[in-house]
Amino acid sequence: MTTSQPTPAETSQVPADAPVVLRIRYRIRFAKSGLLRWISHRDLARLWERLLRRAALRLSMTEGFHPKPRVAFPSALALGVEGANEVVEIELAEMLPPTELLDRLRNDDQPGLTIHSVCHLPEGFGKAQLARGIYEINGPQDADHAAVEESIQRLIAQETVSVKRKKKNITMNVREHISELKYESGTLHLSLEATDAASLKPGDVLDLLGLEDWIEQGASIVRTGVILQREFESDDSGVMAVAAGNK
Repeated sequence: MTTSQPTPAETSQVPADAPVVLRIRYRIRFAKSGLLRWISHRDLARLWERLLRRAALRLSMTEGFHPKPRVAFPSALALGVEGANEVVEIELAEMLPPTELLDRLRNDDQPGLTIHSVCHLPEGFGKAQLARGIYEINGPQDADHAAVEESIQRLIAQETVSVKRKKKNITMNVREHISELKYESGTLHLSLEATDAASLKPGDVLDLLGLEDWIEQGASIVRTGVILQREFESDDSGVMAVAAGNK
């Protein structure tokens, strides 16, 4: 007598009495400044994991042999770049009012990390995807304004540029990647579009402008805005909580 073996579909079925794992998603806006700008993106992700655990939150974990908290960023910041309005999305295994989550995160008072807002995303709302990054680069005080302006006009007039990625040269369309580039009062204002392929970075633009020595001369790069393909806004305090001073 032979015994029939269960089919893959049968073995993959979840038991009827298995607990339901909640995945409540929150989008958080925050700033990364001061000495914190010198940590890598991987270390920033670890910092957030530790912060969430210190806040005594019930985290929704990934599956597999090495479960990790579900923490995701739409865009990584380069080492040394400050972020004035960054985005991180987390998933919890509990439902918390955004105001309570905001208070718990802000009470940690991590140096260099400022929590601006927390919103509870509705079920089915797409994950954060970067559309555009907005930057300010404060140049050296003795920068030649006329020369910088001339470099900007020369770059904007080009149809394509070539940048190096992992020892390979990649050609990029200038208008597709740079939506704003201007120099005012010693500050370079730059908007870079996100693309499916490789995207331009602030450092690339400085190189293309012939200003690669700005960083060595003490210039600072700040990402002042992270524009997402699909933003979420609400006036409902049960859905969105904004820290005092950011309203």
